[in-house]
Amino acid sequence: MSHVKHYFAYGSNMNPARVSQRGLVVCDMLQGCLRDFALVFNKMSRDHAGVGHANIRYQPGERTEGVLYELADPSEILKMDPFERAPWNYGREVVKIAHPDGDIWAWTYFANPAVLREGLLPPVEYLDHLLEGRAFL
Repeated sequence: MSHVKHYFAYGSNMNPARVSQRGLVVCDMLQGCLRDFALVFNKMSRDHAGVGHANIRYQPGERTEGVLYELADPSEILKMDPFERAPWNYGREVVKIAHPDGDIWAWTYFANPAVLREGLLPPVEYLDHLLEGRAFL
């Protein structure tokens, strides 16, 4: 899938400043929606017990909104893997994202089952990153 030129962020990477600090070079930022997936906070924090980070779970009829980054080059997505601790904490897959101008194929991250637990809560600082992407929702 070396031709995929978009990245769909639904968690803390919805914050464009955070993505820029991480070195991702993007051409544009768009709104996007992943159909039949729900946003959940069931990915265990490595450093804080009881803290949950964003994940998406297959759930027919639900939808997860996020920021769709158009990458300057398809290889840009590789810069995100260390921050997502891929492939250990998150795996990266290609999904079809709904956009007003038509569906777009994009990379996104799914938390691995070994790092999931129910009943976790995201901290306010983490949610603030998600809110930085609200203009794209």
